Amino acid sequence: MLSNLTLFALAASLSTASAAVYQGFNYGSTFTDGSAKTQADFQNEFTTAKNLVGTSGFTSARLYTMIQAGTASDVIAAIPAAISADTSLLLGLWASGGPDAFNNELTALRAAISTYGASLASRVAGISIGSEDLYRVSPIGIAAKAGIGAGPDVVSNYIAQVRSTIANTPLSGAPVGHVDTWTAWVNGSNNAVIQNSDFIGMDAYPYFQNTVANSIDAGSALFLEALANTTAAAAGKPVWLTETGWPVSGPTENLGVPSLANAKTYWDQVGCAVAFGKYNTWWYALRDAAPTTPSPSFGVVGSTLSNTPLYDLSCSANTISSSSSASSSKSTTSASSAASSTSSVASSIGASRIASAQAGVTSVAGSGPIVVSADSSLSAMAAAATGASASRVASSGATPSTASAAPGAAGLGGAAAGTGAPVAPASGGVNTTASSGNSSTSAKPSASTYTGGAAILSGTAFSAVGLLVAVVAAL
Repeated sequence: MLSNLTLFALAASLSTASAAVYQGFNYGSTFTDGSAKTQADFQNEFTTAKNLVGTSGFTSARLYTMIQAGTASDVIAAIPAAISADTSLLLGLWASGGPDAFNNELTALRAAISTYGASLASRVAGISIGSEDLYRVSPIGIAAKAGIGAGPDVVSNYIAQVRSTIANTPLSGAPVGHVDTWTAWVNGSNNAVIQNSDFIGMDAYPYFQNTVANSIDAGSALFLEALANTTAAAAGKPVWLTETGWPVSGPTENLGVPSLANAKTYWDQVGCAVAFGKYNTWWYALRDAAPTTPSPSFGVVGSTLSNTPLYDLSCSANTISSSSSASSSKSTTSASSAASSTSSVASSIGASRIASAQAGVTSVAGSGPIVVSADSSLSAMAAAATGASASRVASSGATPSTASAAPGAAGLGGAAAGTGAPVAPASGGVNTTASSGNSSTSAKPSASTYTGGAAILSGTAFSAVGLLVAVVAAL
């Protein structure tokens, strides 16, 4: 069982993450037709985000690459655009293109520092080395033909290279970390990346968790489960919410139905009540439907930039109070109530998975029963969440049950159906040049990214981790 000291230490670490909060959207380097975004394109998007009706504070942008689309190593035009629009940046270096491609990313990073200096440094929230690379080399990523990834040793090495590159420059104080799916973070084989990161960027999409009850009614609970498990695995490092959202259109994933109404509900229950103002958050996405609409599509605005969003983005008093009410539960008594409440949530969102689990029930570090997915790639998740070694968690080693990779439509990411070839995402695109071979993509995970889910932490283990989320909500 996680001790109270551990719980409050983790809660304290998250409170520091909310001290200076960044809030914005994800932005890729190309449009859905593969054409490169210009400085004016980026600046128009950043300005739109800052002036969305019903919102305030969306003044940050997450990038996936340092390289301007269509070039070998020129600095991405988003940087001068951000300086002009006074938008902060979570910089990204694509890490799955091989050493030569990463050297091009470093070349662009050096050029950006040399050209923009303090004007850039004052706007950098952090630097992410890669995006979902660990997922793509995992068994479920390989089975899903999610494209080329990179392992923990490679990502850790690249993190070290970036730290060396920014040393004694205006960016020397920038946090350096990695962004990946929450299922990758709770896999103990990736602990080296956690140890080498200043922050943990978590991507979570309940809509894609199509092997569990993933209706919009369960969306916030599934998100909180992902956040709790990632936080427990993060070794006290701050967790940043780097991608999440609910699609406005597209295919149904089990009980996950895209619609404007559901996207609004998820925005209210996850964005307003959990993320905004509490965690560094980059929502997916401002716009992913220009000039064509991907399937699914997550944009809060349509193909034409407009300050008027597709659905109401205002955070109502009722939504905010659901978060604020948690703030009154800082006492030991109310914390106990939160534990009981979280145990109930665990039962409701885990029932279908427990019933269908192909692996047995085991106990990890005396924490109580844990149902482990038959997916061998996820067998270390419960261990990561409780601090136990992966070898102590039972796993059947069975081939993971994965959904077909979503169609290779622009904007989705993952793989073109049945081909294994990375697709060109709508808002991110694949930055491929003949000279560099660099393929940087803001790939949206396919449904199979989350197939199998995480180990279900029932009993005291999940209650303790869930309690952490309740405590964090009060910070």
